[in-house]
Amino acid sequence: MEVCVDSVESAVNAVNGGASRLELCCALSEGGLTPSVGLLRVVKQEVNVPVFVMIRPRGGDFAYSEQEFEVMKEDLIALKDIGDADGFVLGILTRDGEVDTRRCSQLIELARPQPVTFHRAFDMTRDPFRALEAIVGLRVERVLTSGQETTALEGLPLLQELVGRACGRTTVIAGGGITERNLERILRGSGCREFHCSARTNVDSVMQYRNPRVRMGAQCGVPEYSLRVADTDRIQTMISIAQSIPQDTTHIN
Repeated sequence: MEVCVDSVESAVNAVNGGASRLELCCALSEGGLTPSVGLLRVVKQEVNVPVFVMIRPRGGDFAYSEQEFEVMKEDLIALKDIGDADGFVLGILTRDGEVDTRRCSQLIELARPQPVTFHRAFDMTRDPFRALEAIVGLRVERVLTSGQETTALEGLPLLQELVGRACGRTTVIAGGGITERNLERILRGSGCREFHCSARTNVDSVMQYRNPRVRMGAQCGVPEYSLRVADTDRIQTMISIAQSIPQDTTHIN
């Protein structure tokens, strides 16, 4: 079970719940962006599981300018050399919706010997099977996908086929809208051995004085006095569900 987190509190909660790996980001409301070196270093001090770091310079699409690509390279180098990241999560597409193998290969080379996950940019590709072969060719260890739908449950048919086509050449991680209510169906139906979720809950701010007239971000953003953090109990429940499923009952093409 990989849990995506954007704070030290969430990281500690996730590991206490039994998460075996963390994906560290900032700005999960944007789908996850590159975290700071400081956040990575403090998280590493507090947890004892591998911490894979997101390399994504902004929200929105995955076709980046040359300047944004330079930012990605510099961030990766800093997070690897100073922050001691255990792995990286990344993905770049061309304007035509193909995997940008040229620029991805440069990032992967900078990341080595650490493992790499190709993130849900995969779900925005034109042809998922061609994208899968491109990712296999890049020797990427994992690909995170919801089966090119908003949630992994909706994308279950494609997840099934991707696991079969990957045939052990890379690991397909199911991710996207996974909860306690749908986890068993997704794991049984897809054949995935790894899954990715945030398992968050709302926690009230410790602030006693509150100014209700001011918002720091977009009007539709998370309120200043409500925090979203990983929920230890939810994570424990999901791990129990996953462990209760015999591997020979999952579907593999």
